[in-house]
Amino acid sequence: MTRGYSLEQDLRLLINHPRYSDIEILCEDDKKLYGSKAILAARSEVFDRLLYNEMKENLEIQISFPKISLFGMEIVLEYIYTGSIKKESLNKNNIIEAFYAAEYFQLSNLQDFIIKTVKNNLENNYVNNYSPELLSKVMDIMHFNIFCPVLMEKKNPFITPEYEVFRYSAILAANKVSNDAYETLMERLPTLEQIKNSIQVSNKSITDYQKIAKELEPLTKFIDFGQIKGQILTDIIEPLEIVPSRTIMNVYRQIVRLNNLNSNEIRGIPPTIYIWDKSTCGSGLIIEDNEKVVRAGNAHQNVRAKMILDNKGIFEWNIIIEKVCKDVWVGVCATENFNYMAWAGNQSTGWILGINGKCWNNSNVLDYCSQFRNDNVKVTVHLNMNERTYAFSVDGTKYPVISEWNNLPSKLYPIVSLHSPGLLRIQPYQFLKFSKN
Repeated sequence: MTRGYSLEQDLRLLINHPRYSDIEILCEDDKKLYGSKAILAARSEVFDRLLYNEMKENLEIQISFPKISLFGMEIVLEYIYTGSIKKESLNKNNIIEAFYAAEYFQLSNLQDFIIKTVKNNLENNYVNNYSPELLSKVMDIMHFNIFCPVLMEKKNPFITPEYEVFRYSAILAANKVSNDAYETLMERLPTLEQIKNSIQVSNKSITDYQKIAKELEPLTKFIDFGQIKGQILTDIIEPLEIVPSRTIMNVYRQIVRLNNLNSNEIRGIPPTIYIWDKSTCGSGLIIEDNEKVVRAGNAHQNVRAKMILDNKGIFEWNIIIEKVCKDVWVGVCATENFNYMAWAGNQSTGWILGINGKCWNNSNVLDYCSQFRNDNVKVTVHLNMNERTYAFSVDGTKYPVISEWNNLPSKLYPIVSLHSPGLLRIQPYQFLKFSKN
């Protein structure tokens, strides 16, 4: 590129260029980079103090930073020279070192940019989530207060199971205490695969468990222990005594509350997953309000929720018709041969109730209840996967089980079908005193 057209591009040519430099920068392990004193001093007060100290002659041709990695220093130089960072410059191998270097040289704007980059990566690329790797480096550098909320944020769910996040964090904490503590935790905390294969867990005592608990404490509050199976909590985690007892007790209380909601002591689905799935949605529908609301375009199409209804259990949820349209349908579907662009009532794997009070499946129609063609009507779906029975409530009035629907498969999903200007909200079931129809 011809020089003189872009200041940023011209300055980028000077980065780590021996010909245009008058100072050698030694990083960790004596790795060398080149810089210009004037540019470094003008852009960083730390460099200014080190390079132009009035108490010494300005004759140095070399300056050393043994605790700053080469990766981190490269990012700092790019930012100092150009005022920006290329997107591809930051990756999981240098992002923590870059943050440490930016903090050392008091480059607050660069710190903010790095934190924003971490957050964007986790939100937009969570399938390839590399949070456990970042956690390792965070624990070494101890930027818990800044990075942990970003790494543990649940806007997009981790692919890594919550137990593995805890296991990884606990082992890292033990490693900071002693080699013996690290080896013991490795034995006491099996992987999920080892648990699945019923591998015998060691009961070796942990002499430094209090020190491990102290190292682990900054991360503990960001781990959702409620997402870990109760048997793993009782048999593996609690005996370690490295998680505060109040944290474990709160999970037990949560489990008891959920179990008491149903007389048959079956635990339902946590309400946090009652959201619409953009990947299983008709192209004419719009998902909004943190994926809790679906809004229709001109086409009559379907959208499925992310929650899966399978195995044994009682599942109940509400659909609020915030804006009614000429056709609104509520129910469940299976994934086999289901078309999200076509009306669910004509499909063999769709079971739905319409605002006209009729139920449809595979083009078969049943008269079920009175019409409900108004805004803000609440339709509650009652699905008992133990008995494969299915019923609805409308504004608190519960209607009978649909006995004709005796062909429900073992795996279902909540679904709605709507037309413009329809607006539907999905939410957890609110327990009501139902009247009998």
